[in-house]
Amino acid sequence: MTTKVAIFGVGLIGGSLALCLKGKPGITVIGHSHRPESMTRIMERGVVDAATLSMEEAACDADFIFLCVPVGNLESYLKQLTQLPLKQGCIITDVGSTKAAVASCAQGFSHPGVHFIGGHPMAGSERSGVDAATSLLFENAFYVLTPSPEVPEEAYVRLEQLLTYTRAQIVRVEPMLHDEIVGAISHLPHIIAVALVNQVRDYNENNELYRMLAAGGFRDITRIASSDPIIWRDILLSNRDVLLSLLRDWNQEVGGFISMLEGMDGPGIEKAFEKANLFRSELPERRKGAITSLFDIYIDVPDHPGIIGQIATELGVRKINLSNIQIIESREDVPGVMRLSFRNEGEMERAKEHLQTLGYTVHM
Repeated sequence: MTTKVAIFGVGLIGGSLALCLKGKPGITVIGHSHRPESMTRIMERGVVDAATLSMEEAACDADFIFLCVPVGNLESYLKQLTQLPLKQGCIITDVGSTKAAVASCAQGFSHPGVHFIGGHPMAGSERSGVDAATSLLFENAFYVLTPSPEVPEEAYVRLEQLLTYTRAQIVRVEPMLHDEIVGAISHLPHIIAVALVNQVRDYNENNELYRMLAAGGFRDITRIASSDPIIWRDILLSNRDVLLSLLRDWNQEVGGFISMLEGMDGPGIEKAFEKANLFRSELPERRKGAITSLFDIYIDVPDHPGIIGQIATELGVRKINLSNIQIIESREDVPGVMRLSFRNEGEMERAKEHLQTLGYTVHM
């Protein structure tokens, strides 16, 4: 008996889910796109067994429906699905970064025997789109599921079993609690990064030294400020109430530092750093989470023609996959510094070891 999985929105997340499921015993993966050009690329990339522009064709007889569309579009897709003749026992799930809003919308779902279970795979990439899809995206990541009390345990178990193909760790969480936690560890940091970059940008209007000296660490700690504006508009508005509360708490934290600086409270500042250091040391290392980890190395390179291609070729021959290359400095009188980014720690360590054997100076 064949299990039909329909994926609406075959980009980075949807495409990666498709690659995890395609070819598995008894599973057929159908991709849906509303644009002909996207459907063509999905099929060329080979991430699904078949693709269609018809929502009804994709959903017909589907055992599982994954909504991998932006958070702002989830309600519209759910409403459209209510108008379709869905299979008895079908499970609908999503991959959005917020869960309470879509859970509330799903409560009005009028299909008896069809169940909605919210989902959030906490994994991502610096790249986007179906071309960035990989079956390894969710490996060693947390995949949160947020079923309502009305969902039968049998339905939850069926979805959980299907997701074992992702090699992610499944975590069951209540929707509102999910939004509170992810708001604190992902959404709030994005707001802070954007605000900090815009603050420095405003200073730079009067003195361009701000931009020139904001290289290295400042660029790294604020990299999430480069996230997609439309996607993050929808995420933040969807988690509005949680974020308003978090921002008030953040203002208290900032106010505490203002008071300590005004009062020349050195011990207080020291204690704040000690508390942060202690808690941060207890955080899991090298595990995929709400914010994508960086796996970077830096190497000193001479200003020779073809040096970038030479290094990339050396890594390619050994099947070490690069996700990004950046030249940070390259002048005639100063050796260039090349930043190489990798998708996981294993690739990074292999690259480091090989480049060192070739005589390059490698910095972590």
